[in-house]
Amino acid sequence: MSGESGSGDDVAPPQARLWRAPAVLGLVMICCAIELTLMAADAGLVGTRLWRGIVYQNGAFWAGLLDNWRPNFPLQPLSMFVTYAFLHGGFWHLAGNMVALAFLSDIALQRVGQGAFAMIYGVSALGGAIVFGLLTQSASPMVGASGALFGLAGAWQFWRWCDLCDEGLSRLPVWRTTGGLVVLNFMMWWLMEGALAWETHLGGFIFGWGVAYFVNLCNHMKKFN
Repeated sequence: MSGESGSGDDVAPPQARLWRAPAVLGLVMICCAIELTLMAADAGLVGTRLWRGIVYQNGAFWAGLLDNWRPNFPLQPLSMFVTYAFLHGGFWHLAGNMVALAFLSDIALQRVGQGAFAMIYGVSALGGAIVFGLLTQSASPMVGASGALFGLAGAWQFWRWCDLCDEGLSRLPVWRTTGGLVVLNFMMWWLMEGALAWETHLGGFIFGWGVAYFVNLCNHMKKFN
């Protein structure tokens, strides 16, 4: 289950590994560039204060577009499954997600390398949107990278599960961490008065776990070929 990283990455500090990872840097730069531009527009420093609304109208995930809402452009019902993950709802939303990305991406990079990291991240973002679209009753737009981030968390917990199994240890730490994430989501949902897209987090976690299982299976097949 070892990753693709070379010996230099194995001994490098987390910050060094992240700065050598174009996949992570690209995600951070895109998310930050979009949100900081919208924040500047909100403050009247660039463009117009209408920019955030326009971007949300065209890039956020709108569950109604899966029903009978009319899209702004033909591909919007499909493109929103990707574009929503690059948008955020303000500085603290962005900052929290980028800190989580730095922590979780370092774990994934050490374990499976950049290629598998990108696959886990992308599929988890897609899976989060799918589950949100299936379960939500909200007509509000959904934005944020947290679906992909919960996918990385799901992959992390899958790897912990495998390690504990290999060592013949109890899988209680995985159940404890997963339970903690459930409690955290409930608390955030309550504090945000129901505005938390927990469905996206659930979908991301499930899909992330599944992709990590697939990557692990492929690595085992390579060993025996």
